[in-house]
Amino acid sequence: MRTGSHIFSLAAALVLAVLLAAALSGCRSLSPSKSESLWTPEEARGAEVYQLKCARCHHPTTTHPLNGPGLQGLTKIKAMPSGAPPTDERMTEVILHGRLNMPATQLTDEQLSDLLAYLHIL
Repeated sequence: MRTGSHIFSLAAALVLAVLLAAALSGCRSLSPSKSESLWTPEEARGAEVYQLKCARCHHPTTTHPLNGPGLQGLTKIKAMPSGAPPTDERMTEVILHGRLNMPATQLTDEQLSDLLAYLHIL
């Protein structure tokens, strides 16, 4: 019986190692956000719009959720949490019309353009 439990322990350890390797390979490495000192005027205005309209629900410098998903690297991933690609058109749709628990956000065309520029540097 000792041999059987030893084989079981080795098998369990192997399964755990495979799962851990799979989990780690699925983690994405994010490039750091653009330094504030390098922001364009549009990106800086976008950061202000973000603080007024988005910051209470979304972290800008992490992927960890607040009330909504963290936004770091949003434009650098293949799909947003909804599964849709993070194109400017799709982000505009979600920002202006909302989705699930996210309410619609009223922005001028200039505010929207600035916000999108900011989201691209996260």
